[in-house]
Amino acid sequence: MNIKSNFVKVTAAAALTMTGVATVNAVKPNATTAKVQAATTKVKINYVLGYGVNIWTKSNHGHFTGQRAAHGTTWTVIGQATDKKGRSWYQVGQHQWILAQYTVQANSPKAKRVVKKTSNVNNVVKKNNKAKAKKSVQATGDASAVVTLASAQLGKAYAWGASGEDSFDCSGLTSYVYSKAAGVKLGRTTYAQVKQGTTVSMSNLQPGDLLFWGSASAPYHVGIYVGNNQYIHAATPGQGVIKQTLSSYFYPSVAKRVLN
Repeated sequence: MNIKSNFVKVTAAAALTMTGVATVNAVKPNATTAKVQAATTKVKINYVLGYGVNIWTKSNHGHFTGQRAAHGTTWTVIGQATDKKGRSWYQVGQHQWILAQYTVQANSPKAKRVVKKTSNVNNVVKKNNKAKAKKSVQATGDASAVVTLASAQLGKAYAWGASGEDSFDCSGLTSYVYSKAAGVKLGRTTYAQVKQGTTVSMSNLQPGDLLFWGSASAPYHVGIYVGNNQYIHAATPGQGVIKQTLSSYFYPSVAKRVLN
């Protein structure tokens, strides 16, 4: 009788463990994870309204999983690590890591101020309206070549770490286009590219300017402004290289002019 009882307990425990694994694999945070993990730390994503941070396969030299942890969502931390650059990472699932710098402790006063809904973006909307009201500037010289070549990449695939000619990630696309069209050598990553050129106002954009999203010093995404309030970028694995209109729900944090 005792053997049968113990067998039932072990079976139930195994079933709970398998349920936890399935939850960890899901991209949406789920409280069930806490039941099967010893960790109790919870963090809230504090990034960009209407967007989220990339989820990587590991903390050191990992690959982008194609999934993102949405701004304002809460995640259970099941592991921590520091990469070779000294950056802190949180493990939030099986083969799922996020940069700690884009989070706040879920029970902290700062977490209460993290805006999750995109309706509270009045300041961003005002900036966007100013940009729309400004007369469109026509591309000339090298800028025209950049816009033309960027447009020729529309529809191509997104692949992490790729820089052409059949697929790109965001910084791979910009480095490819500026090198081929204007002879400008950009750094390979968004972190390197944002340090190049001259910072320009979002209300004074010109075709050929680089647009960055995220931290002004360590952005996670980059695109090419092509005029008429539009930009081209290698968006996601599901979207590939696309052209979009600047929106208050996904507004750049900084713009750089690398063409003379």
